[in-house]
Amino acid sequence: MLDNFQWLVMTLDMLSLEEALSQLLSSVTSTEVVSCPLLKADGRFAAEPLSAGIDLPGFDNSAMDGYAVRAADVASASDASPVRLHLIDRVAAGAAAEKPLAAGQCIRLFTGSILPSGADAVVMQEDVTVLSAEPGIIAVRDPVKPWENIRFRGEDVKRGSVVLSPGEQLKPQSLGLLAAMGNATVSIHRPPKVAVLASGNELCEPGAPLPLGGIYESNRLCLAAAAQQCGAEVELFPLVPDSLESTVTALREAFSRAEVVITTGGVSVGELDFLKPAFAALGGTTEFWRVAIKPGKPFVHGHWKGRRWFGLPGNPVSAWVTFLLLVRPVLLAMQGAARTHLPVAWGKLREPLRNPGDRRHFIRVILDDSGEVRSAGRQGSHCQGSLAQANGLVDVAPNGSLTIGTPVKVLCFPVLH
Repeated sequence: MLDNFQWLVMTLDMLSLEEALSQLLSSVTSTEVVSCPLLKADGRFAAEPLSAGIDLPGFDNSAMDGYAVRAADVASASDASPVRLHLIDRVAAGAAAEKPLAAGQCIRLFTGSILPSGADAVVMQEDVTVLSAEPGIIAVRDPVKPWENIRFRGEDVKRGSVVLSPGEQLKPQSLGLLAAMGNATVSIHRPPKVAVLASGNELCEPGAPLPLGGIYESNRLCLAAAAQQCGAEVELFPLVPDSLESTVTALREAFSRAEVVITTGGVSVGELDFLKPAFAALGGTTEFWRVAIKPGKPFVHGHWKGRRWFGLPGNPVSAWVTFLLLVRPVLLAMQGAARTHLPVAWGKLREPLRNPGDRRHFIRVILDDSGEVRSAGRQGSHCQGSLAQANGLVDVAPNGSLTIGTPVKVLCFPVLH
């Protein structure tokens, strides 16, 4: 087991955010490929390229309710001099005309009806008068150009074209496209299994009586929801009291049921910080500890029997920021995601932002609909009120300041698509 002196030696070198993230992502192995029903695939990531098995549309068809005609027959049509045509058939969507269209004839169509052979245009029904006094005759009052109001076979998607690339996130629209091509399932990477723990004698379960000096534990729920938003399957574990034996037992149980274990609190060098010694007692290998960012410096990453441990700080804001910047990319990469970074938007500062410290400060901000950016409020790592109001982060350099009106890049908090 490593003693406190050895842990202190490890603190001499802090990794930059980019170095830490590079180490994390370089060792990621994607989960296995599984077949997923489309209804359950929203938000998942395609594991394999997918080509269209059919054309969309699958045949030339009418773009509206109207009449299939030969454009040359109605070229001279006008309100003053309508063109009379013989109505020879009525074709609903899903059916086909029994015979081709000849000169001087028309066929009643509906949106999606197959274009009859011989026709090269569709006249919208609003430009047609049905002559009640002459059954089987219509009067066309407006001309159409050849191929007007027709949707052509394959104009949307051609058979054999790639419609889904590996790593692409599946959206409701893309699931609709897959269904339109006849697919009932899609290949994805299995969602990673994640365990979330929190340690500390002061922590209490929400809903329970709160003793003097106690605080309600909130990190597990926040991080579990964020991990689920990434596509992970998450299990919350009971609160872990501050003892080496309890911590070893909790970690062993979590690793037996998950491939990623996320803990909060207990990762510094204090007398009651047992997570690192407990992880070492299990035989785990710590890859790095401490990242040069604020909030979130005491961040630990390690491996145990092919499984990952992320030790996040106990302060809620620090836990949230390190999850977004360092854990979320790994969970996405495990699912083969092509893009693992946070979404980015640009805005203009409506108030100055300052960082007098010696580490990059990811300041919580609010980006409003007009594109203006302001601080979300108090920036202490314990301040959950401002965290709940924020919708993004602005990276301010050490000893740096940004003035009013400065264009800034906002790392946006992910939202459900």
